[in-house]
Amino acid sequence: MKKYIGSALIAFFIGFISNAQGLLNKSETTFTHQDTLRGSITKERAWWDLKYYHLNVKVNPSEKSISGSNTVRYTVLTENNRMQIDLQQPMNITKVTQNGKDLKFERDGNAFFITLNEKQKVGDTKEIVISYNGKPKEAVRAPWDGGFSWKKDKNGKDFIATSCQGLGASVWWPCKDHMYDEVENMLISVNVPGDLTEVSNGRLQSVKKEKDGTKTFNWYVSNPINNYGVNINIGDYVNFSEVFKGEKGNLDCSYYVLRDNLALAKEHFKDAPKMLKAFENWFGPYPFYEDSYKLVEVPYLGMEHQSSVTYGNEYKKGYLGRDLSGTGWGLKFDFIIIHESGHEWFANNITYKDIADMWIHESFTNYSESLFVEYYYGKEAGAEYVVGCRKNIQNDKPIIGHYDVNNEGSGDMYPKGANMLHTIRQVINDDAKWKSILRGLNKTFYHQTVTSKQIQDYINEHSGVNFNRVFAQYLTTTKIPVFEYMFKNGTLGYHWTNCVAKFDMPVKVKINGEETWLIPTTEWQSVKTTNEDRKLEVDKNFYVTTSNIIE
Repeated sequence: MKKYIGSALIAFFIGFISNAQGLLNKSETTFTHQDTLRGSITKERAWWDLKYYHLNVKVNPSEKSISGSNTVRYTVLTENNRMQIDLQQPMNITKVTQNGKDLKFERDGNAFFITLNEKQKVGDTKEIVISYNGKPKEAVRAPWDGGFSWKKDKNGKDFIATSCQGLGASVWWPCKDHMYDEVENMLISVNVPGDLTEVSNGRLQSVKKEKDGTKTFNWYVSNPINNYGVNINIGDYVNFSEVFKGEKGNLDCSYYVLRDNLALAKEHFKDAPKMLKAFENWFGPYPFYEDSYKLVEVPYLGMEHQSSVTYGNEYKKGYLGRDLSGTGWGLKFDFIIIHESGHEWFANNITYKDIADMWIHESFTNYSESLFVEYYYGKEAGAEYVVGCRKNIQNDKPIIGHYDVNNEGSGDMYPKGANMLHTIRQVINDDAKWKSILRGLNKTFYHQTVTSKQIQDYINEHSGVNFNRVFAQYLTTTKIPVFEYMFKNGTLGYHWTNCVAKFDMPVKVKINGEETWLIPTTEWQSVKTTNEDRKLEVDKNFYVTTSNIIE
């Protein structure tokens, strides 16, 4: 989800670089026992592999409360009888059973530890049923400070939605709330007042009219899904649909909007098939044909919920009518439709194992905006867009956060991360290879959770260039490399400064208007020039700065 206020990035993320990388002293950031329970693969999580959820929820808008159950199916990897399930206060687990028998459990903050009575034999597949209820945290400023959004539409009807990236799915339902283990498939059953429609992930299987006048909507997700990608959306919705003829055949596209916005949406949502055409070109087939593609109107800006992308951009081009790049290209498309849908490839298909590596989601998806522009308006237009977004970079903190404590890095993971990728593309200097890398990532890591190292290693291997120092520079420091140079006595001297040790990124420059490549290092180098050569320009597509030493 894009985190901007106006045209500037929200820089409210906490955390610096992980201890493992040894770049900052951990004493600068304090983490709690609860952070560790939430962010690490505890022994109470590690022994079981998540297979299936049936999330069954009754939503009571008048009381702003929910109640229900989650059936958790899992396979035993190693013998253990203590299981961690997460559910955040003030929500509460009321009962846990296995094969109809009550289980004991205890609470430690936002984590519940369940004692299993039956022997958990390696290879066995078992289920527990967790009953719960409460008044979930109400979103303060969704989606950034998420939870439940309890709103009304202009006709006075309930307009309700969930959003919980970072905060965690356990803010409203009990689950194994760590990204490393995605559920393979799930059924989402949501009971709502009878005059409303509910939309969740996947495909609608059935709608049941209950005796009390309410309705239960049953949605089945057949692909792996990350926890924060699961959502509930409730409103006076109407639906229209179309079929996109894509790389894997016919993709069902369905749109749910408030009744009064139907005509507006039918025109405005034409950006959706345009997005699918562009992104299938760059990234490969949409990753969830089996579950369809949906856009769902919500009472907040929007979010990348898998196969149920939420939309609240007020039917405006740009970001609420603004161009975040300042170039004009950002007003050629609806930012939320393009950006949040881009996450279907980077976030929902390829998912970080640890939120410290959130750049994998946001850097690639921020860059997808540029690729969309390039697809429809040309390479130079796409480059202008991503370069224009540099004005939003804060360079406040490293992009990678602390590991194992649910800690995000800097919001610079959006525009700075995109510009890092754009810079890497320049170094590769082969657009066909660059496109094959983007498509290859989505094929190689299809429906998987990954680490930074896996993504970096893939790019290194398939580009034939070792970008380790480039990644270290842009992801783990706040320094922007400086290309320092001087002309003297018919020679050009140059090197990199303000950078990590042994930084050696090639760069394209123009010397008196003539284009050439240099391979600077942190040591001074020189090349012969003429006494008339006094002007040097670094290609604007490299996210670096320059310094001319004039004697």
